[in-house]
Amino acid sequence: MDISVVVPLFNEEESLPELEAWIRRVMEANKFAYEIVMIDDGSTDRSWAIVEKLSAKNPCVKGIKFRRNYGKSAALHLGFDAAQGDVVITMDADLQDSPDEIPPLFKMIMEDGYDLVSGWKKKRHDPLSKTIPSKFYNRLTRWMSKIELNDFNCGLKAYRRPVVKSIEVYGEMHRYIPLLAKWSGFGNIGEKVVQHQERKYGETKFGWDRGIKGILDLLTITFVGKFGKRPMHLFGTLGGLSFLGGFIILIWLSFSKVYYAEYGMTERPLFFFGILSIIMGTQLFLAGFLAEMISRNAPNRNQYVIEKRLNN
Repeated sequence: MDISVVVPLFNEEESLPELEAWIRRVMEANKFAYEIVMIDDGSTDRSWAIVEKLSAKNPCVKGIKFRRNYGKSAALHLGFDAAQGDVVITMDADLQDSPDEIPPLFKMIMEDGYDLVSGWKKKRHDPLSKTIPSKFYNRLTRWMSKIELNDFNCGLKAYRRPVVKSIEVYGEMHRYIPLLAKWSGFGNIGEKVVQHQERKYGETKFGWDRGIKGILDLLTITFVGKFGKRPMHLFGTLGGLSFLGGFIILIWLSFSKVYYAEYGMTERPLFFFGILSIIMGTQLFLAGFLAEMISRNAPNRNQYVIEKRLNN
């Protein structure tokens, strides 16, 4: 199979028939062997009934239905697990992503050698309440991840199949999939300017609460990616520096008491700061030690992404 198109959806009954027909036209015109995997994230409208009808008419349409709303990341995770195509393409169900972008995205993966290609909605048709936070998060993610992408959260992306089989998407981490891919060893990440259509049906699902969750997930994924298998390197370093700083403060206060005797040690605020630093340093070091023990006994402690094997 050439292409798997993974479409997470929530209450998009009006757009689904048009989206399926558009994708089918593009696939047939380019003679692609394809599948469309639609994941209904607990819709309360007739979305699942529409998916069933589309699947009955087009055997390339496959569906997965959640019993309740779990979020876009959960939908993508199951879609990635079900995908069988050499190239996996994700797009939103609201018709704001154009299926006409599929052939050039496929070419960038198969011929240009990219592991992942992210769409860039350079000209957007979204309200300011969505575009301003998006710019902020893109700048923050670009700075923290060192990945030069302009639009991390664009739903239109293309992946080489091993990429989606090697990453786990949960929480609000769908917007940080390029970073997940990078931590898994797929560093050839590209970007393509894509069309962005105005929303034709329904209303945007974007909310400010998603932005807060997104920042927390970015911090989580950065920590796990760098220190997930070696937590002592972080906690031990911070704890050691804190302990050393407090120890130096107490040595200095002791020296001042002996040679200058101007103030008692416990009468100076710096004394309590030094004690606090030593206590915090000890706690951080112990936290790193416990995290290291948990990590070493975790069932996935020696799970690594392997690209090739010889003579097996």
